[in-house]
Amino acid sequence: MQHRTTVRVTASAAAAIAAALSLTACQPGDGDAAAGTPAKTPSAATARGTASHPATPAAGTSRPATGGGTPHTGAPATSAPATAAPASAGSRAPGGTVPPCAATALQASAYQAADRPSGTGVGAAVIQFTNTSGKACTLKGHPTVAGAGNGSPQHNRPLTVTPTGTSASVRVAPGGKAWVKLTFVQVQGEGDGYCVSGAKPVAYPTLVVGLPGAGAHQVALSDGLFAECDNKVSATAVTAVKPS
Repeated sequence: MQHRTTVRVTASAAAAIAAALSLTACQPGDGDAAAGTPAKTPSAATARGTASHPATPAAGTSRPATGGGTPHTGAPATSAPATAAPASAGSRAPGGTVPPCAATALQASAYQAADRPSGTGVGAAVIQFTNTSGKACTLKGHPTVAGAGNGSPQHNRPLTVTPTGTSASVRVAPGGKAWVKLTFVQVQGEGDGYCVSGAKPVAYPTLVVGLPGAGAHQVALSDGLFAECDNKVSATAVTAVKPS
């Protein structure tokens, strides 16, 4: 009895194996199955899990920039917008850049300086520039100087200018003032006077004084003429401090 039972079980198993092989042989194109390797098809549960958990983190959750590590809960991503970045230094500059003074924004006048070389001529003069516009502007640099022949700027006689002092930008507020000081080769003696060099003294009723970027301005002394020798003059740069 025991031997016959074993034979029947073995025969039944052999028949089942043969039937399985027969069914497998009928599957066209399923090379992996024929080789005994199961197909790697994602399960429905896996597909549902992928769709319900997209790569973009939910609001209130941040993810490291490198993609590694464990996600952690923090401030919403929208709490630090790009507009929160600090403004550039240029945008914070109060009032922006102050433009140079236009020639039409300035009124020029002249008077004899208190501190001047000894002699009988003018010796030195202060040229004052007043900002008559309604906006601040800047002046900078050393002036050009020319004598206006017969009081006419069309008959200018340029003087050789020796610049003195350091040039710096001067901000002139509306109604504000800036100055340059001119020091001439002084006329000596009485009457028409004389020049130490032997040249003949020259007297101009007006001077034409130019500033870089701010035009040329014709000025007359409040008292007297611009008497000088050798057609030379020393000139300071524009200054916000009134010269003596």
